[in-house]
Amino acid sequence: MTASSHAVALVTTAALAAADKKADDILAFDVSDQLAITDAFLLCSAPNERQVAAIVDAVEERLRLEHDTKPVRREGHRDGGWVLLDYLDVVVHVLHAEQRVYYSLERIWKDCPAIPLPEEVRV
Repeated sequence: MTASSHAVALVTTAALAAADKKADDILAFDVSDQLAITDAFLLCSAPNERQVAAIVDAVEERLRLEHDTKPVRREGHRDGGWVLLDYLDVVVHVLHAEQRVYYSLERIWKDCPAIPLPEEVRV
């Protein structure tokens, strides 16, 4: 099974919102073959907690405005080191750069296919 077109659209929108707030190392993975609970993961990082919060706010706002959707769960917002936004089809992980290195989520999901992101995100 591959990620649904809806999941890819959400990932793309979230990635663009994160890029607008200067998120680093934005990657998306199709995890639909590995997990039954979601189709895709979006990973991005920031050098400090304030920027993590700004990225989270931008992703939430853009997905609400463009896709009329809100996260069903939001974890980790208080400490600002790793915020997880669960949109059912997509899970967005916004991590402080140090935690991104420590947990190395991309290493865990490296066998999953990458979801291509727009050029603006990869710059």
